[in-house]
Amino acid sequence: MSYQLEYRHLKYFLAVAEELHFRKAAEKLFISQPGLSRQIKQLEAGIGVTLFDRHNRSVVLTEAGKYLQSEITKNLNSLGAIFEHAKLIDAGKDGNLTFGYVGSAMQRIIPELLIKMKTQYPNISFGLHEMDNKRQMESLLTNDIDIGFVRMERVPRSFHVKTLLIEPFCLVLPKVHHINSENFTSLQAFKDASFILFDPKYSVSYYEKVLQIFDDAGFSPIVSHNTIHADSIYKLVASGLGVSIVPKSLTSKYQEDVQFIPLINVAQRTALSAIWSKENRNPVLQNTIALLPSVLLES
Repeated sequence: MSYQLEYRHLKYFLAVAEELHFRKAAEKLFISQPGLSRQIKQLEAGIGVTLFDRHNRSVVLTEAGKYLQSEITKNLNSLGAIFEHAKLIDAGKDGNLTFGYVGSAMQRIIPELLIKMKTQYPNISFGLHEMDNKRQMESLLTNDIDIGFVRMERVPRSFHVKTLLIEPFCLVLPKVHHINSENFTSLQAFKDASFILFDPKYSVSYYEKVLQIFDDAGFSPIVSHNTIHADSIYKLVASGLGVSIVPKSLTSKYQEDVQFIPLINVAQRTALSAIWSKENRNPVLQNTIALLPSVLLES
């Protein structure tokens, strides 16, 4: 007996158990009375239990029938909820989504996206994992994450990509540095300074773009430290161990011991993009993509 037939048989059984009348139950189910009788007999034969005592003018549930009515009612209600939940998942209105991201995506883009998602799809749960670009691409291909937020100039053809934010860079100095936004003229003033930069392993293309800034300024930087976390950069700068360059979005984090000078005359811009595998079939992902912002241009 197929699962579909069993499910139908159970619905027929519950209708007769409720009405205790085959004709009324058949009318309720929009099937013929003989057809309904056959279905009930098939169910009884299939499970090897008599469910109804049939008399000339009455139908009575057996003790086994009463037990089955109670249990099936509870379980069919649960099964109905399961089916409805499956429909929600298929529509992307329930389920879970896992993010990979570089740190700067958490300053604005991801929090705003999560607020939108929770407003429209409150039953969706999220997983968040900070990781470099390379690990994000690997994790996307293995479905360990569903969507990544990266700083890359190019992505492999196996991914979809959407640019979310294009922004300038800022110079990071100790708060007490003698140069500030009022007297800053050019990066040439820092040709002999030590620089603390994001590790090139974190994003090779991002690192190359930062080096282009120095190329245009006419010198090669003295790189004393590499790190993968903005907080580490700020602590090292505040301690007087060097200066840095970061995307503007990372300056939104309040830092009382450092200052930020926008590099408004620098041509280079850095882009933050969302990427996801073309093979990903998570229905929640499509609803998430629809809520991603259009390109934001920061000056």
